[in-house]
Amino acid sequence: MTVPPGRSTPRLFGRGSWPEVSRIADILRTETVGGALLVGAAVIALVWANSPWSGIYEGLTGLQVGPSALHLDLTLAQWAGDGLLAIFFFVAGLELKREFVAGDLRDPRLAALPVAAAVGGMVAPALIYVAINARAADGALAGWAVPTATDIAFALAVLAVIATHLPAALRTFLLTLAVVDDLLAITIIAIFYTRSLQLVPLALALIPLGLFTLLVQRRVRSWWLLLPLAAATWALVHASGVHATVAGVLLGFAVPVKRRAEGPGPGLAEHFEHRFRPISAGFAVPVFAFFAAGVSVIGPDGFGPGLTDSVTIGVIAALLVGKPCGVLGATWAVQRFTRADLAEDLSWWDVLGLALLAGIGFTVSLLIGELAFGAGSERDDHVKVAVLLGSLLAALLATVVLRIRNSHYRRMCAEEERDVDADGVPDVYQTDPPPT
Repeated sequence: MTVPPGRSTPRLFGRGSWPEVSRIADILRTETVGGALLVGAAVIALVWANSPWSGIYEGLTGLQVGPSALHLDLTLAQWAGDGLLAIFFFVAGLELKREFVAGDLRDPRLAALPVAAAVGGMVAPALIYVAINARAADGALAGWAVPTATDIAFALAVLAVIATHLPAALRTFLLTLAVVDDLLAITIIAIFYTRSLQLVPLALALIPLGLFTLLVQRRVRSWWLLLPLAAATWALVHASGVHATVAGVLLGFAVPVKRRAEGPGPGLAEHFEHRFRPISAGFAVPVFAFFAAGVSVIGPDGFGPGLTDSVTIGVIAALLVGKPCGVLGATWAVQRFTRADLAEDLSWWDVLGLALLAGIGFTVSLLIGELAFGAGSERDDHVKVAVLLGSLLAALLATVVLRIRNSHYRRMCAEEERDVDADGVPDVYQTDPPPT
């Protein structure tokens, strides 16, 4: 939300600063490639789990590795969910902190829109799921948080294919919304899905976390000092009963964003983000998808029983109806409360397309499904089917809406690209008068 010069009414989805637009573009490229790898890994897992060699897949996911003395003799699937996703949430923590400390969202007026949309996009799906499963038995209500999170990589990969010229402000909005609701989802995991809490390991985790914070605040970048402290923090949080991915968020929030003194080069948060985002998007999330998405849909009972389960119906309805209604409704509420207008050339159809994309839930949704119903349980399999179907249908609906607008976006981008000076910055981002 910006206030153009000479105008008193703020605009939603106004142009951000050119440095921020360029940075977001770099992030989107990495996440788009990661999204393609994520989808590929999920397809491989789904095909393998329904092939004659499904026993090999099940044996691989259940293979235990790690030191039992430290209670880290986990299966490969658990290592992917507890360990690799900690990298994903570490990067998400870095990104969110950087946005609110040094990015365009450091202005509360700009931050209000994506934060409100993320909250609305979590509350509405949860309410729809609860309404459908209110009278269901067998603990179906435990999965109320499954449809609350948007998958960053998956949604951005779909967006890159269907709307190649979407304005940067809308892309930034979708990215920030997805990061915020993923971090809200990890808060839900820590509060509602921690079944047993061990206070001693949790208290001990403060020691390596404090040392890590002290070193990064002094701008120490030595991996051989920071990585063991991060690993110790993760292991102790895991031993405490709190989901280990929470450690990734805490470590990300500990990293400073701004440089201590003026000088060339990125700050420490940006430095870590450049190092770890490719690992997160290109390895951690796809590997988790490979171990989490393998559900058998051609068993003796066929595909039908899973589709008639209230859990499956609740998740699909929440992703297809709850997410768009929550995001669109919260955006409209911000517009009404602030009396803002949409940015020039944009319409509410654009917001609807993004709200439909927000219904693509995968990584965190599958993780919550495992925590709610137990990995490998029948209900967990139903959650996987629901998340896959709901995300696919949300992507198809978003495609219908955004493809209609794509030619309009293309004309806008063509006009901007013609107005580029020798400095490489489009004129539309150079609103300040030249120095005298």
